[in-house]
Formats: sequence, C-alpha cells, structure tokens
Amino acid sequence: MQKQQGSWAWLARCGMSAALILAACGLATAHFGRGLQMPATTARDGTLVTLNRYINNPVPDVVLVGSSLTFRLREEYFATPGLRNLALAGGSPVTGLTIVANQRRLPKLIVVETNVLSRKPDTALIERFSATSHQELFFRPVRAAIAAYENFSHAPATHEQVAASLRRVIAQPPSNFDNRIYLARAVQERETEDPTAAAMASVAEIARLSRALEQRGARVLLMELPCEGPIEAARYTRITREIVRKAFPDARQWLSIDVDRTELRWADGVHLDERSAILVSQALDGSLGKLESGGASR
Repeated sequence: MQKQQGSWAWLARCGMSAALILAACGLATAHFGRGLQMPATTARDGTLVTLNRYINNPVPDVVLVGSSLTFRLREEYFATPGLRNLALAGGSPVTGLTIVANQRRLPKLIVVETNVLSRKPDTALIERFSATSHQELFFRPVRAAIAAYENFSHAPATHEQVAASLRRVIAQPPSNFDNRIYLARAVQERETEDPTAAAMASVAEIARLSRALEQRGARVLLMELPCEGPIEAARYTRITREIVRKAFPDARQWLSIDVDRTELRWADGVHLDERSAILVSQALDGSLGKLESGGASR
C-alpha cells in the first residue's frame, strides 16, 4: 500500500512538473513569440522570412514597399539607419502597404513604388501577417522557437558590414552585357498588356491606405524607379504613370531619385543590376537625408 501511494505521488509530481513546463513555455512564447509565423515547409522562402522579421522586430523608421523592382534594392545597400525593405518579388506594393497599415505600431515613413500596379494584393499574406491575425502560441513553443531562429539566422548583413564591397562594385564600370533579346521581350509584353483597370484599383487602395496611415502619424511617399528607355516608353508604363500622377499630382508626395541614368544598367530592361541597384539606393539615401533635414522631397 505504501509502495502504491509512493507511485501515485511520483506520478503527481511528474504531472505537476509537466504542467509548469508547459505554462512557462506558454508565457515565454506569449512574451517573445507573439505574432511569430512558423516558416512554411520551404523555410528559405524569402517573403516569409522578410515579413516574419518585420512583425517580430522593433518598428523601423523607414519602410519600402513595392514589386520585384524595389526588391532588388537590398537593405544593406542603404546607409539610412532603421530602413526595412518589404517589397515582394512578383508581388504588389499594396500587399506590403496593407500589412504595414494593419500593425499596431507604424514606421515614420513608408515609401511606395508605383512602377508595377497591375498585380492583385496577396490576401493570404495580408491575413497571415496582420496584427489582427496574430495568434497566441501557447501550445506551440517549439514552433515559435524555430520561427525565431529562422528570423535570426536569415537577418541580412548591415550596411557597415558590406560598405567596402559596395565601394568596390561602384568603382567598376557599368556592365556591357548585351540585353537586347530580353529587353525586346519585356517591351513586347508591356506593349500588349493594358494595366488600366488593375492599376486604378491599386491606386485607389494606396490612396485609401495612405490617408489612414497619415491619420495615425506616419508619412507616405511615392517613388518611381528608373527603367530602360524602351520600357519607359511602353504602353504599360505610360498608362500606369498617367493613372498614378493623376491620383497623386502633388510633387511633395513623391520621393526623388537623383541618379545619373547613364550609369544604370538593366539585365532585362526592367530590373536593375547589382551596381545600378546600389547607385539607386544611394540616391534614395540622399533624398531620405533631405527629408530628415527638412528639405523638399522633389
């Protein structure tokens, strides 16, 4: 009988210990893991890692949202402190802008790329990474720990860490790569696509979100990244630009990109190559610095 009572006491102690461990894990993940999204099976997915880092790190001062064009402007290219790039390769700037707007705390400045506005917002990403969708991870401490590890291990290099490499790249002459085949293909696509309906819907949503963000204390500016001449003259670009400029005619709403275009190169006519992306990032650094000092944006 005494032996049976001892067994029951041992089981009770084990059960209590397990309960305490689970409670501790729950409190830890509630405190440190709020909003952590478990990486998908393909844990190297850059989009998920980028958005995970955004919602689980301190709110930055400056956020860029856009398409694959802005995605090429890597965060480490910028000397501006507290800058995060939420542009999504193959995505719409509305996706990133909506995710930022759905957070409880906002950056001081949000810069929206307007080159590509014909893609629909990614509603799955918006729902997954909006503050209203963040789930308590009480019973998922291991998954929260893995998500935190993924966020930490995929943090990009800082500007200071790569500054010397950036200077070496810029010191090289512009690329002499012959992109005529790729450029002709890109021009053909942009001459046949009519972005009117989709671009108007995107612009209306950007305007709505911008008003809501500015009412909450953030500032929203627009930017148009430079593309190669034939792309600039293509039907898609002309229509998109006309729609955006009509909706946002005030020059103070635009962030200038003061860069020598003769130094820029595009592997496919649309996306900046590495050297050009660094130069454009430096030009944006200059414009952001003027904003900080009270200068005009354009």
